Amino acid sequence: MNNSSIDIKSILVVEDETAIREICMKALSSEGYEVELVKNGKLAEEKLKEKKYDLLLIDIRTPVMNGKELYNYILKEVPDMTDKIIFTTGDIMADNLQRFIEKTKSPFLPKPFTPSDLRKIVKETLEQQRNA
Repeated sequence: MNNSSIDIKSILVVEDETAIREICMKALSSEGYEVELVKNGKLAEEKLKEKKYDLLLIDIRTPVMNGKELYNYILKEVPDMTDKIIFTTGDIMADNLQRFIEKTKSPFLPKPFTPSDLRKIVKETLEQQRNA
């Protein structure tokens, strides 16, 4: 029996701004997702050693270990997770940042974003994974 329609999807949010972490928690948990929050890539790295997630929402600009460094860790240590990433940032798309996003082929959600924007990109990304 296939119970994938009732599977609870787990999402790891890597975000250093408290208000945005709270928005992510409320918006995504209200949709039935299991949400875990961490402040930086180093803490996310530890979580990824313990558990597989269905989706990673990664802020590119976090202290200690930024999103680019975390992506490189994922690429090396858990490459099956590279297609399960959505990047966020409040930075204007600088050339080097834009090239990085294009290279990863990951969806990108610019800040500030609304809860509905977040829910939409998460739903679309999970749908693409299911259909891949």
